[in-house]
Amino acid sequence: MNAVDAFSSAIPIGAGAAFPLLVADIGGTNARFGWVEDAGVQLACVETLTCADFASPAAAATRYLETCHSGRKPARTAIAIASAIGEGPIKVTNSHWVLDPDSFPGEIRTKSLQVFNDFEAIALVLPYLSHSDFQLVGGVAPRSNHSMGVIGPGTGLGVAGLVPVRGAPGRWQAVCGEGGHVTLAGATDYQLAILQVARQGGAHVSAESLISGIGLPVLRRAVAIVEDIPAGGDITAEDIGSLGASRRDRLAERTLEAFCSMLGCVAGNLALTMGARGGVFIAGGIVPKLGEFFMQSGFREHFEAKGRYREYLREIATPVITSPYPGLMGLVRHTCSQPEQTR
Repeated sequence: MNAVDAFSSAIPIGAGAAFPLLVADIGGTNARFGWVEDAGVQLACVETLTCADFASPAAAATRYLETCHSGRKPARTAIAIASAIGEGPIKVTNSHWVLDPDSFPGEIRTKSLQVFNDFEAIALVLPYLSHSDFQLVGGVAPRSNHSMGVIGPGTGLGVAGLVPVRGAPGRWQAVCGEGGHVTLAGATDYQLAILQVARQGGAHVSAESLISGIGLPVLRRAVAIVEDIPAGGDITAEDIGSLGASRRDRLAERTLEAFCSMLGCVAGNLALTMGARGGVFIAGGIVPKLGEFFMQSGFREHFEAKGRYREYLREIATPVITSPYPGLMGLVRHTCSQPEQTR
């Protein structure tokens, strides 16, 4: 069973809904598209396009439809986008793309459109993940009848939550915000020293400023200064990840250790804020690639390091989502279990 099938086994796809359904998960670097042909048919034809290669979400969606579906038009569309969702056009936080919910349906000729925050979409699938869809950091398993959180470093840093609807067993309410932009605090003298260096570039250092793809090069420069390690020229976040995880470069390794520990601090804050006793899931494109490095890092230690609430946090799971399309699967699950909506 592949990753999509594992998710899809739990997804109700209503016969009364309009099909085909186009789903898209738009981040700062990549846009992933998928297709549900009809009731009882699971997510298929998943393709990843690079945002920089297209002028707009509609241009990328049109290319996907032409390439994968011979130009067929979806009856309805659901999009998750890495940005705050409000009225009017939506600017992708770390991309030049702008999604206009009023004009987009006409541009790709879909009858209806629903728009979600990208981590809201991931949150919607959390209770339905199987053990094959994630890897635990620490020995605690998720508890699917409690509130849950999700945090994920990719190009930026996404945060969302999911809470059970009181008095309605099996029903959930997603909670999304812009938690990646909270002010980053230093939990240790070492982290405070890193923040002092980072603040030289601006008064506000958000969690995303250091704990993300755009933040890793900034974090590397700060670690180099704090530890007096020659930095040489800048390298990409991808290179920092690969060199650090394989322990082939001391500065990259120390940067990743700081990254994991700081992520643990922020994830622990999310657990306390949300009361996320069901688990704080780790998503995004960076952490799953770190493999054993992340498992052995200071992430879990710093997640639990909240003084008298250490025991509270010790009982909260921190699974790393390893299946590749949780956002798309959250869209499919939510959209196909709801009556058709139009915008």
